[in-house]
Amino acid sequence: MIHAVWNTLLAGARDSQAFAAVVLLVGAVAGAPVAVAYWRLDDGVWPYLVATSALELAYFALLTFAYSRAELSVVYPLARGHEPVLVLVGAVAFTGAGATPRQVAGVLTVGVGILLVRGVGRGRGALVAVTIACTIAAYTLVDKRGVVHASPVAYLELMSVFTGGAYAAAIVLRRGLAPLRAELAWRSVVAGIGTFAAYGCVLGALQLASAASVAAVRESGVLVATVLAVVVLRERVTAWRAAGAVAVVIGIALISL
Repeated sequence: MIHAVWNTLLAGARDSQAFAAVVLLVGAVAGAPVAVAYWRLDDGVWPYLVATSALELAYFALLTFAYSRAELSVVYPLARGHEPVLVLVGAVAFTGAGATPRQVAGVLTVGVGILLVRGVGRGRGALVAVTIACTIAAYTLVDKRGVVHASPVAYLELMSVFTGGAYAAAIVLRRGLAPLRAELAWRSVVAGIGTFAAYGCVLGALQLASAASVAAVRESGVLVATVLAVVVLRERVTAWRAAGAVAVVIGIALISL
C-alpha cells in the first residue's frame, strides 16, 4: 500500500524527476540512523550494490518518464503486474526453481488482466511500463543475492545514497538546485520515509522467502493504486481497466501461494 501511495504522489507531482530525487535523498537521510544501528556488510556485497544501484537509477528515470506521459492507472498495473511473472521466469531459468500449475495459472491470469488494463492496440505508456517491469524484476533478483552479504537496512542505505546522489547530481547539472528545492515539501518527505521503510521490509523478506513470492505479495498495491488514480488524480478508469487490475491481483496471488 505504501508503494502505491508514493507512486500516486509521484504521478501527481509538478516535477516528477525532482520529486523522485528528493524522495531518494530523504529516504537515505531518514534511514541512516537505523542503518548504523544494524550495520552489517561484507566484501561480497559490492557487485550486487553496484548492479542494484544502476538498475534503481534506470527504474526511477523510466518511472518519471512514464508518469509524465501516461496515467497511473495504466503504468502501475502494467509495471507491477509484469514484475512477479518476470521474477518467476528468471528464478526458473537461472536458479533451477520449479513452477507449479497454480503459478502457471497465475501467470495466465496476470496476462489477461494486463490485456484488459492496456486494451487491444492502445494504452499509452504500455511499452515503457513493461520496460519498468523488467528493471524491477532484475533488481529483485540481484537483491535476493545481495542481502546475503549485508543487513537489509545497510544494503538499502548504500543503494539509496548511490542512486539518490547520482539522480540528484544529474538534475543539478542540467537544471540547477531550484527544482530540488521546489519539491522538498511534506509530500516528498512522507514518500521518502515510507519508501525506505517499505523496501527495507521487502529486503528483509527476501532473506526469508523466494524472490517470486516476495515480488508477488508486494504487488497487491495494484488495486490501491487504481483506486487512488480515480480518487486523488481524477483519472477516468473504465470498467474494463478496473477488471484488469483485479485480474492482475488474482494472478499475483496465485503466483505467491
